[in-house]
Amino acid sequence: MTTQELTLEPLTAEAFTPFGDLIHSHERDYFLINDGQCRRYHRLAKVETGTDGGAILSLFRPRPISLPHTLVLMERHPLGSQAFVPLAGQPYIVVVAPPGPPPAVADLHAFLITNGTGVNYHAGTWHHPLLALSPGGDFLVVDREGPGHNCEEHLLEGIRLPVAPV
Repeated sequence: MTTQELTLEPLTAEAFTPFGDLIHSHERDYFLINDGQCRRYHRLAKVETGTDGGAILSLFRPRPISLPHTLVLMERHPLGSQAFVPLAGQPYIVVVAPPGPPPAVADLHAFLITNGTGVNYHAGTWHHPLLALSPGGDFLVVDREGPGHNCEEHLLEGIRLPVAPV
């Protein structure tokens, strides 16, 4: 088995658009609420739940990884979107691939996130489970609850993340 290494790409809205939305307030429009005491950054991402599901909020507390790291599996949620927002601004990596058949190595994109930005995966987007780089970081997760099989997995072999982020 040959090991292939993914390159970490710069995270931009344009680069991430095929996979989902970035959740942050940087250079986003807002309006004031609560008698002018609070900025509301409205509709930063759309929650997709299908016709018979509902949106839920969860808290995830991942175990951090060390680099280099061998990737184990990709998963996707065909019936709804899934958003991850770091609550402590901790760094993490997302590995994604477009919706469709199980991804090949050439389909994978890896992004390093260091500025507290969250991600919202579109329904059907392949993604690796959380890859936290430091301990003690909780993530607010918004996803779908409801009938139907909403998690498909695909095992990976011989793919790793580099020793140091580029």
